[in-house]
Amino acid sequence: MMPLLIVFARAPVPGQCKTRLIPALGAEGAARAQERLLRQTLATAAAWRAGTAGAAVELHCAPDGAHPAFAACAAEYDVRLVAQRPGDLGARMWLALITALCAGMRPVLVGTDCPERAVTHLEDAFAKLDTHDAVFGPATDGGYVLVGLARALPELFAGIAWSTSRVMRETRDRACSVGARIALQAPLADVDTPADWERLARDPRYAHLTGAA
Repeated sequence: MMPLLIVFARAPVPGQCKTRLIPALGAEGAARAQERLLRQTLATAAAWRAGTAGAAVELHCAPDGAHPAFAACAAEYDVRLVAQRPGDLGARMWLALITALCAGMRPVLVGTDCPERAVTHLEDAFAKLDTHDAVFGPATDGGYVLVGLARALPELFAGIAWSTSRVMRETRDRACSVGARIALQAPLADVDTPADWERLARDPRYAHLTGAA
């Protein structure tokens, strides 16, 4: 099965993205942070694809692919743009994953809020799908920064309290209830709040993300 990496991203529109960072960065600064995180994610995705036979990357855009930043990223990183479907986060992720599964692909889905994610995390996620029904990359805040499926598991995406510290716990409980074999990666930190941004700014590895945001 062809490995497919799906990147979920919101358009870097001031006031409509990374809203929890606005108190620290302002609306314009938060939008610039969003675009930098997007590019960081796609650079990692491109490096993974270059070393993985038959791999593909799709950029799933919200609210659609019309923003110039998406067109620029599509050209720079050679990714296919796909508009995210309507619905809450769970519905949108499920539709993206099941569409890929039905097309005979093996999908892993990530967001753009985890600059710590490296090529090795992506390689590990796809490898885990050889022996598990699903793989998750937990976030240190209780959510997750990566999900991949080897078979259809709609129960993992409906009725979850998204954007809370209960997301990963509730998802694991659902997986257990339906007898799904899931694999967990080591937790990684994502960037949602001013405290997260301050932590990132103290790390010289991410100066290209946090400088003059």
